[in-house]
Amino acid sequence: MTDQPNRQNQPYDPYGQQPQAWPGQGYQGYEDPHAAQQYTQQWQGQTWETQNHQAVSAQAPDPETAILTPQSPRPHQGPRTPQEPAAPAATDADASATGYGPATVGGNARVTDAQRARAEGRSPIIEPGMQPAALTALLGLLLAGAAAVGTYALLVPLVILQAVTAAGWFRLNGMWPARQGIALGFAGALAADAALLVSGRSPSAILGTIGVWVLLALVLQLRSHADPDERMYGLMATVAASALAIVAGGYLAAAADAVTVGAVAVAVAVLARALPLPTPASVVVSLLAAAGAGIAMGSVTDLGTSGALLGAGAAVCALIGHRVASYDYPSRFVHFTAGVALPLAAAAPAVYVLGRALA
Repeated sequence: MTDQPNRQNQPYDPYGQQPQAWPGQGYQGYEDPHAAQQYTQQWQGQTWETQNHQAVSAQAPDPETAILTPQSPRPHQGPRTPQEPAAPAATDADASATGYGPATVGGNARVTDAQRARAEGRSPIIEPGMQPAALTALLGLLLAGAAAVGTYALLVPLVILQAVTAAGWFRLNGMWPARQGIALGFAGALAADAALLVSGRSPSAILGTIGVWVLLALVLQLRSHADPDERMYGLMATVAASALAIVAGGYLAAAADAVTVGAVAVAVAVLARALPLPTPASVVVSLLAAAGAGIAMGSVTDLGTSGALLGAGAAVCALIGHRVASYDYPSRFVHFTAGVALPLAAAAPAVYVLGRALA
């Protein structure tokens, strides 16, 4: 009974253990409930290093090295509001200067010139210029002169045009070297040329060859082990390159006078399009020049004044091919392949159709 008062002054211990005194503090029979708080680490917005009691300042991580080095302990800042930027402003300035975005865990692809042009409100179009236009004009004059000589003479510049067309289309789509696709498209063009010669230059040989080559390209892509998206992209590029190279054989199916007028009109139109003029004025000038060339060459051939319509129609298709070859900031090699060949290849159907209609 004499121990009862002492037990009442002691705190309740449910586990039957006696309280431990802090260092330098004697046990006096009771424990102050507020005494432990002066030794307890308080959370006041900063993270403390418990070994040397030095505060670690909350600094923003370097965006270039944030995924490479461990971050120091940071204070709790609460949920981020939608208005709070995710990265410092200096990061955006560096990204715009170097062409790369900020460092991310998933990586960030390089911004292409065409994407930067669109972001800045500029047109992602670079026209081939005068040198590719001069090569196109030279090849067109070769087609016109060879057509006047004979069918087999026309084969020489035509085969060159078909080879450059197949290679240029793959390079325009960013697929290089793509030797298998280029070889397949060029083989289709040669097969179409042979079919035209065997069939007496019937246009059905062109359509039949395109159908066969589409099925062949489909079978080859189905046997590929690439990803489905890559196979579809390769299939579309192969079919388009083969079709353009085969359609260029329309010069072989058309009448000789139509080829002479059309090829000269395309040569003049492309040269006029390369002049340093605003785009609308350049297009008008090239069409008028092509019509004038059609009249001039029509007077030499049997087409007469109707050569103006043929020349203008061929020039319209040539300018479409010229525009396609200028798209999406192509390289210099694209300008010397697709930029040279596409105007002439695109004009081949117009030369054949208008030549038969006006003959």
